[in-house]
Amino acid sequence: MGRYTGPVCKLCRREGQKLFLKGQKCYTEKCPVERRGYPPGQHGPAQARRRKQSDYALQLREKQKVKRMYGLQEQQFRNLFRKAAERPGITGENLLVSLETRLDNVLFRLGLAASRSQARQLVRHRHVAVNGRVVDIPSYHVRTGDDIAVKNKSKDLAVIQGSLESRTRPDLVEWLALDEKARVGRVLRTPTRDDIPMSVQEQLIVELYSK
Repeated sequence: MGRYTGPVCKLCRREGQKLFLKGQKCYTEKCPVERRGYPPGQHGPAQARRRKQSDYALQLREKQKVKRMYGLQEQQFRNLFRKAAERPGITGENLLVSLETRLDNVLFRLGLAASRSQARQLVRHRHVAVNGRVVDIPSYHVRTGDDIAVKNKSKDLAVIQGSLESRTRPDLVEWLALDEKARVGRVLRTPTRDDIPMSVQEQLIVELYSK
């Protein structure tokens, strides 16, 4: 199955909360989640009136929410979970750390892109280098000490400039550092669960895939 190319606001409505998939527009525009607080489709209002969801439904919705936040397809997400389960530590936290250390997400966290989808475009179009080497794979995992830089010819791109100057730009997370003028970020350390500013119940995802 290919990547979803429809209206991203429908994804937010399906999960019942803002997923911030449109970048700055999510802060400046009236969100459909606020105007129509029920899932999309002709049966959306009826679904919203249902008070109790099964355990499976809760687990599935949590997985879909995280998968859509980071813009992954099902097989990509499942592969990340499998690798997280094989590593020592808490599987749910390992999964979130793997998602956070993807190159496209790091660009977003640095403020060099307004959304993860925009960050993926920058990477795919070869505007980004890691430790001086151009990387065009959004799923590339960064490590402690890595330098993530915008190429010299791309530093003045409107999308990067607009993201850095945005009033709605999120605060820089503690495990990253940014030289805004040089357009260079650095990974100071591996993030922990406390460093990930997301309201996610990762244990529900672990329970879903453990069945």
